Amino acid sequence: MPKFLEQRYSIKFAVKLGKSSTKTVGMINQAYGESAMSRNMIFRWHKMFVEGREEVDDEPRPGRPSTTLTGESVRKIRDVLNSDRRLSVRMIAEQCNVPKTTVHEIIREQLQMRKICAKLVPKVLSDDQRLNRLEIATQLADHCKNDPHFLENVVSGDETWIFECDPESNRQSAEWHTPSSPRQKKARMSKSQIKAMLIVFFDKRGVVHCEFVPERQTLNAAFYVQVLDRLRKRVACVRPAIKDIWRLHHDNVPSHTALVVSDFLAKHGVATLPHPPYSPDLAPPDFFLFPKIKRSLKGMRYGTLDAVKEAVTICLREVPDDAFAGAFQEWERRWNKCIDSQGSYLEEEDDE
Repeated sequence: MPKFLEQRYSIKFAVKLGKSSTKTVGMINQAYGESAMSRNMIFRWHKMFVEGREEVDDEPRPGRPSTTLTGESVRKIRDVLNSDRRLSVRMIAEQCNVPKTTVHEIIREQLQMRKICAKLVPKVLSDDQRLNRLEIATQLADHCKNDPHFLENVVSGDETWIFECDPESNRQSAEWHTPSSPRQKKARMSKSQIKAMLIVFFDKRGVVHCEFVPERQTLNAAFYVQVLDRLRKRVACVRPAIKDIWRLHHDNVPSHTALVVSDFLAKHGVATLPHPPYSPDLAPPDFFLFPKIKRSLKGMRYGTLDAVKEAVTICLREVPDDAFAGAFQEWERRWNKCIDSQGSYLEEEDDE
């Protein structure tokens, strides 16, 4: 059945009532709105009915009927996509000799496919790196199963840059609007050159120790040993129950794995948890604490480095204790998800 058959009957009826072509266009547009035929098409059919045409159907066309939306076309398009997933609809249409509209319909309706961008990950993992992630996640998950209090004695920590001004993301600036309301505007901004490096360690109960790296101080192994010595004393002060049995979790950057750091930890009997390389999704500071702090600071301009440090300190104090406990539960859940995915990166839930 032709798409505009009903409107052609309406045009024919208007002609029999003696309506002009201009009035007929107004009536069709009023009745059908956005679904109305084009102005030129209405004029053409109005003229044909005035000249005596009675049929509202299209004239039969010579040649074979179109058979592009067939199983053969679907198979050809599927094979082309399997060979190269980045081809555009136009390129697929040219290769398969099928109209672009048909290609789009087959891809969306028949093959149930849509074009999506690649997901940004820290690194494209090799087989050995995925196996390493799997082995470490399995070891840690087994420890939790065998000892329900395993994570009670773990202190996790890392360092990150905090900027004096960090523009808010597009998602953070999104607002609910009606179709008629104007789109909001914001100025393009870049991260400030004024920044401070935050070092923070925490456990299931909350923050144990935090400090800012002094200006012009390089975070090398020698300085990190001094940080760990302050952390050790802080654990003895605020967590006396675990001062002799606490374990340290940090990532594998050179300043953390240097020999002088390993010797210091061994000397004071501090065990460390293994952490697979290129795995921020398995590090509580990276998937929990640092994003929480930076979301609170995004879009703000503090002016001075001291103001930045004060704002960060306030953010840390405002994180509730149960959030830290929840982060450690999430850590255990991520180990199990890593095991289920055979060491691949975790698919993050979009909770923004």
